[in-house]
Amino acid sequence: MKNKFYFGGSIASHQCEGAYDTDGKGLGIMDVVTVGSRDVPRKFHEKVEEGVYYPSHKAIDFYHTYKEDIALFKEAGFSALRISVDWSRIYPNGDDEQPNQKGIDHYLDVVRELKKNGIEPIVTLFHFEMPLALVKKYGSWQNRKVIDLYLRYAKTMFEAFKGEVTYWSTFNEMNHLDSDVELSDFFTYMNTGLCYSKLEDPAKVMVHCAYNMTLASVKAVKLGHSIDRSYKIGCVFGLTPVYAYSANPEDSIKAFKAMDRDWYQIDAMAKGAFPEYKLKAYRDRGVDLEISEEDKEAFAEGRIDFIGINYYSSAVETALELKDSQGSFFGGLNNPYLKTSDWGWIIDPIGLRYLLNMVDRRYSLPMIITENGLGAYDKLEEDGSVHDPYRIAYVSSHLEQIRLAIEEDKVNCFGYLMWGPIDLVSATTGEMKKRYGFIYVDRDDDGSGSNKRYKKDSFYWFQKVTETNNSVE
Repeated sequence: MKNKFYFGGSIASHQCEGAYDTDGKGLGIMDVVTVGSRDVPRKFHEKVEEGVYYPSHKAIDFYHTYKEDIALFKEAGFSALRISVDWSRIYPNGDDEQPNQKGIDHYLDVVRELKKNGIEPIVTLFHFEMPLALVKKYGSWQNRKVIDLYLRYAKTMFEAFKGEVTYWSTFNEMNHLDSDVELSDFFTYMNTGLCYSKLEDPAKVMVHCAYNMTLASVKAVKLGHSIDRSYKIGCVFGLTPVYAYSANPEDSIKAFKAMDRDWYQIDAMAKGAFPEYKLKAYRDRGVDLEISEEDKEAFAEGRIDFIGINYYSSAVETALELKDSQGSFFGGLNNPYLKTSDWGWIIDPIGLRYLLNMVDRRYSLPMIITENGLGAYDKLEEDGSVHDPYRIAYVSSHLEQIRLAIEEDKVNCFGYLMWGPIDLVSATTGEMKKRYGFIYVDRDDDGSGSNKRYKKDSFYWFQKVTETNNSVE
């Protein structure tokens, strides 16, 4: 490959920073979410309740340890790190008259520390981090006023980081908001701060939230480009390729429709218009979404520069009623040909190659793997070592499929950012014991522990990968 290929990782503020009430930060929607487990869902509170443990309040204290952690990322050979800005650090209530300068200064310090260590910062503006006050006052993304407030926040960051940051992502995984299926409270809350089960007309609310977030994204792209033409602005999508269970044509249709739900927002952001097929689907559900000429102009002028892909697993769909079949976390059935992780997620490296080809052929845009990783139980030995051959095997096998996709299939992929390079709070369960990182953090599910960092075996393995750069290039 002639172009630079980025090796690195991705983290999110609410899962690593802690310091939830420090330096003027307001309450974000994830600051009132409890710890859970694989079998016990996280709970969503309306305020911080006494005696309840909220993982985001402590996390791994990256807010104060970022220099130490970035030094470790450099040692591992990272050339890029994707971070998120917590909106509630910049505008504590979302609609404050002035931004919180301490919040801006903090993220500037993080970005400059990354650059000092030769690591390209990739900044996500919305990674499930929304001021809680916007939910209570405006009803979250169903209110178009929130688009304006998001754009003001985006403008603040675009201007503050001018000359410091090149790569931006407007949103993370908002494609999980789908009006065509019954959503869990979890996916709805993460994106909107609303609970699906408590909405009077959830399908209608999801249509307006998803549309307004999509519109906010394209408007942010145009805004960012107007501030600095060198900005590369994309959006990150959580994508799950879906296979037909059998050669039965009905299975193929079922699989196609399951996968098709993930395309409409990318179509809207990459092709210059909100897709008519989705508007027709909305009408069939009794929601007539009118798109103004101003909105049409925004879609035409705010096309994304690249596509970020979060890939963890694949799924299987069938039109048949199967007995004793288990469902996968990402929908559909578990694949009998593949193994699962400790948390029941299907492990499918070839699915990543398949997905890269689908996205490349459909959009002809540069792509970057913005998340890919294995949540597993890790054991810290008495000598401070952590032996995680399963993680090495996981990342290695996925890197090999990226190499094949680039070299044999000629897809345009410019980086691999694993999730998360350092142990942090799991978004889905709120646990610390569901560990992803190359770096072990001595923090338990209840917030106890020394918070000390330890290098796992996978850290040293990845270091060799980045030194030789022979896995992809």
